[in-house]
Amino acid sequence: MVFKRLLGSLGVGGPTVDTVLDPGAARPGGSLTGQVHLKGGDSDFDIEHITLELVARVEAEHDEGESEGAVAFDRFTAGGGFRLAAGEQRSVPFTVTLPWETPITELYGQPLGIALGVRTELAVAGAKDKGDLDQLTVAPLPVQEAILEALGRLGFGFRSADLEYGRIGGTGQQLPFYQEIELTPAPQHAHQVNEIELTFLATPGGMEVVLEADKRGGLFSSGHDALTRFTVSHDQIEHQDWNTLVDGWIRQLVEHRSAYGSHAAYGHEGHHGRAHDEHHHDGHRSGPGMGTAVAAGAAGLAVGVVGGMVAAEVVDEVGDFFEGEEEEEEEG
Repeated sequence: MVFKRLLGSLGVGGPTVDTVLDPGAARPGGSLTGQVHLKGGDSDFDIEHITLELVARVEAEHDEGESEGAVAFDRFTAGGGFRLAAGEQRSVPFTVTLPWETPITELYGQPLGIALGVRTELAVAGAKDKGDLDQLTVAPLPVQEAILEALGRLGFGFRSADLEYGRIGGTGQQLPFYQEIELTPAPQHAHQVNEIELTFLATPGGMEVVLEADKRGGLFSSGHDALTRFTVSHDQIEHQDWNTLVDGWIRQLVEHRSAYGSHAAYGHEGHHGRAHDEHHHDGHRSGPGMGTAVAAGAAGLAVGVVGGMVAAEVVDEVGDFFEGEEEEEEEG
């Protein structure tokens, strides 16, 4: 439990809720477990339902500039349909499955500055209150980790990460937003690109990898953006030479000469249409399997994460943001 407050809309003497997530980071498509602890108020209350809501801090670009807000991206019923006696303490365990596209919030144990939370809603006698908010920590899937390890070994560095409202055209994206991991270019590509943006769109069967390059302009030409998309399967993890594969992706991206597509590539929700050139790489190349181990050479990608922001500061930032959102809802 990180953020806890009384169920104000139920009045003084109402029940309180405290949701505790089990220790450790969850993974996209994996299970999230924990318990909802309830404490009865001054009288008996009928608990109609306990709902868990996944929320994220998401940035959006529009004509007036940029803004950010909380976006709910999944809801689960954890329990309900019982009477909570005055002063009674009761715990309701839950196990829910995270969406496969759930953003990752940490890399090699370093926080990325992504704000995800689990908000608990209690419905009591017709009244609803979002009474508890907990920080959600999500670690990469093995195939995501392998790709990030390879990028670190190839000389790329972490710059920032955020969640962007909109859809990437030509992909199977399910959520109303996507995660961008911005990387500094490896030395051998620094004269060609300013940065690389990486997006993972995972599914039960595999993952789409969207790479975008902010390309440098030449003496007589302006810079532009290029984008490519690749697919990998989860079972590639053990027998794939990831360094060779990812290096090939980067070279293809850097050499790619197509500019952005039209704004229609995103539909009405996008902020700047991404082209959807598709380059599928489903085959298994031969080479030494790297497994899921985090190699020492890959740790360079985590250096300077969020400008040195430590975990406690990220927790504070997440809390400040979501508590601010709740205050705005109440005032509204």
